[in-house]
Amino acid sequence: MTAQGRSVLVTGGSRGIGAAIAREFAEQGDRVAVHYSTGSAAADEVLGSLIGDGHLAVQADLRDPEQIRLMVDAAASSLGSIDVLVNNAGVFFAHPIESATYEHWQQAWSDTLGVNLVGAANTTWCALQHMPRGGGSRIVNVGSRGGFRGEPDGPAYGASKAAIAAFGQSIAKALGSHGISVTTIAPGFVDTEMAADHLIGDIGVEIRGQSPFNRVPTAEEVAKAVFFLAGPDSEWASGAVLDFNGASYFRL
Repeated sequence: MTAQGRSVLVTGGSRGIGAAIAREFAEQGDRVAVHYSTGSAAADEVLGSLIGDGHLAVQADLRDPEQIRLMVDAAASSLGSIDVLVNNAGVFFAHPIESATYEHWQQAWSDTLGVNLVGAANTTWCALQHMPRGGGSRIVNVGSRGGFRGEPDGPAYGASKAAIAAFGQSIAKALGSHGISVTTIAPGFVDTEMAADHLIGDIGVEIRGQSPFNRVPTAEEVAKAVFFLAGPDSEWASGAVLDFNGASYFRL
């Protein structure tokens, strides 16, 4: 497998960080399957913006194991294989424990873990069936700073992102002998549509001030880091979790 011309599946690729990741891989000569759940128009827009040929959009609700299997098989059939999997798709639902109803609490946990953790795990299992062995294949999970510092308004989100890092390390141990490297990137707030409401006014000032750079990264900056982790020179990073938060939070 060469550094370029790879087959890449990006979940949650229709907007934000996922769209930027899809564009970054395409710009470097890779063929990309852009996964989406409900935003077909947005996925088509991203697809139309990708440089090169051979890209496609694939749909699945990541809470549904059968939809995942069909989605991954469709991506692999079109691309020929899956050399790189980026588990980027994620959801966040506010459900603070002190004010959420029991029904809301249960639904938030079910939906969040269903997409962010179990959905990513099922996507990984399915992608592995189409992933070349022997060196060069990559799995990159998009975690979060919130998995380590806590998410009081969305504890299911924090738990899911802590778990995706642990999941990545577990399968890094399992898949290393097959030449497959697994890493996780853990950003803080990123300048995307999903975070837009948090980045305005006094709240935005406070969030930017968490970093000594007094800003948050662009989605494109995160995408470049993901591309590096998926690159041919990153094998020895397998099992690592890359904190990508502009020195806004440290963990030991």
